[in-house]
Amino acid sequence: MFRWDVDVPMARSFGVRILPANCKGCGICVHFCPHGVLEMSGEFTSKGYHPPRVRKGAACKGCRLCEQMCPDLAIFVEEEGK
Repeated sequence: MFRWDVDVPMARSFGVRILPANCKGCGICVHFCPHGVLEMSGEFTSKGYHPPRVRKGAACKGCRLCEQMCPDLAIFVEEEGK
């Protein structure tokens, strides 16, 4: 028999927040993203660097490797809806 009172974990979604003012365009976050979520953009920051961007159609899994590897603290992963 099926129980309706059982808690079922909801699928979580994550968003990547990039701070272009802090980014020096090193590409470490792109290299270490195991899910291919990030790519280098063609845009320039105010300092003349190419920051990363979220690849179109890519879904962040929330592993936070990009966040941990960034030497400039220019990228953050946030759980959406919180």
